[in-house]
Amino acid sequence: MHLDVRDIAAFYAAPLGQAAARAMRRPLRALWPDVRGLRVAGLGFAGPYLLPFRAEAASCLALMPAAQGCQRWPGRGRSSSALVEEAHLPLPDASIDRLLMVHVLETSETVRPLLREAWRVLSDDGRLLLVVPNRLSLWAQAERTPFGHGHPFTRGQIGRLLGEGLFRPTAFEHGLLMPPVALRAVIASSGALERAGLRLWPHFSGVHVVEAEKDLYAGVPARPARALRAPVLGIARPAQPAPLDDAHGMIRERNALSPERPGGAPASSD
Repeated sequence: MHLDVRDIAAFYAAPLGQAAARAMRRPLRALWPDVRGLRVAGLGFAGPYLLPFRAEAASCLALMPAAQGCQRWPGRGRSSSALVEEAHLPLPDASIDRLLMVHVLETSETVRPLLREAWRVLSDDGRLLLVVPNRLSLWAQAERTPFGHGHPFTRGQIGRLLGEGLFRPTAFEHGLLMPPVALRAVIASSGALERAGLRLWPHFSGVHVVEAEKDLYAGVPARPARALRAPVLGIARPAQPAPLDDAHGMIRERNALSPERPGGAPASSD
């Protein structure tokens, strides 16, 4: 079940959320260093993560699920946000070059249709970028943050899920190595904690950041083949009339054209 957009927005407006958004710029830029001239979209609550790409992308959209709610993005200027049904995105086929999903996959009740929609709207050489909670992390247990809700994943689980959605993982990054603690000292040293965590405890990062490409040559399950029967040629027999009901509800049969007695002799005509 998706969180309310107001709760997620309140988190990112607070010091811990702002520190988390800053920390996530490193893994996102490591995977998408240059989006100049590309069509970029975010699905879920991706606004804080889309801002660094907005100035250089050809277009940048923030798509927010109807079950979550929508808010204006960016805060100033012309709005580029839209309320959508996550399993029925209002976008043409192959209309997006880069799709970022944040705060959507782990809380979605339609995960597989969601991934198929992502596959549909991405161009053939497009890239999907998932930010999902790490099952092994403290962030996945912190219900005061959006990362502590929904279904967290291991790296193997997210890889299998992408495979089922006809995607192939191409790169992995770790994000949110700082602890989910809103202490002033922790937030002030969040950059140093991120760098230390990459060296000392990368497998306990708050989120998995996974880039994937469309698997254009994946096999699609086929329906079982049905055997075709050859037509039988010949002269069709005339249909026999159905029995009729008499006035007393009894069924009486029509006499045959040439009825025979039990002994085989023809019936008399009297």
